[in-house]
Amino acid sequence: MNICYSELILLGGPVIDNVKKLMSSGSQKIELMMDGAGWDDINGTWSKLAIELPKTGASFSVHPAAWDTNLTSQTKVLRDATLQLHKDTIIFASKIGAEQVVLHPGFSYSPAFDKKTAQRQARAATEELITIAKPLGIKLAFENVGYNGSCLYTFDEFATSLDGLDDTVGYLIDTGHANINGWDIAKLIGRLSDRLFALHIHDNNGISDQHLPICQGNIKWQQIFNAIKNVREDCELILEYAPSVPLERLPEGKAILLAQLSLNSF
Repeated sequence: MNICYSELILLGGPVIDNVKKLMSSGSQKIELMMDGAGWDDINGTWSKLAIELPKTGASFSVHPAAWDTNLTSQTKVLRDATLQLHKDTIIFASKIGAEQVVLHPGFSYSPAFDKKTAQRQARAATEELITIAKPLGIKLAFENVGYNGSCLYTFDEFATSLDGLDDTVGYLIDTGHANINGWDIAKLIGRLSDRLFALHIHDNNGISDQHLPICQGNIKWQQIFNAIKNVREDCELILEYAPSVPLERLPEGKAILLAQLSLNSF
């Protein structure tokens, strides 16, 4: 297992500077968070970053833009734009040697929103993205997104949502989202362990998506640590802390994981 840092904690800063700061804080593996001014120009900035990021010496996973995007939007032009953004992100990921791209299946905000239709749209989009990712050797990490009614899936629906799909795609469990939805996180980790590509690790109060450091909210971490010990060896443990969190909380979180999971530092 690798312990990774998400760029979310430095959201809005210059991308190369962010990566160097995160490396200095103790991780050679960074999940790029492709929101904010540093990622705004897909034709100009992305091309420059494709050259500069590999020079940092870090390794990467990639999180496509999360705000203002929805693969299951009720408006087709927005669904199509989000799908194209994901395709472009996968190609960019291959250029920087990234191993994995996060996939948000979508959200439901309107009371008129049909979740079964949205689930079908999410699956169709995932199937199409597999055709882009597989030849490039990119894994797709399907995340449990949405809370307070906006999640497309129940616990059981999420746990079976990838059944029958190519193993290019696997699961990403976001501990904070799962906590708000009242899911048994340790149980979900155990159920998905053979197909679990990553975890977004952060805490909250069970009400809002605060992205707090480990043990700063009400998540029952010991049960989760015990469950993580049985996941795949290549599962990524990604500390995804909010921009308001001091940077020094990342190495503290890494130390907790190393101690609890009996991992060797890297």
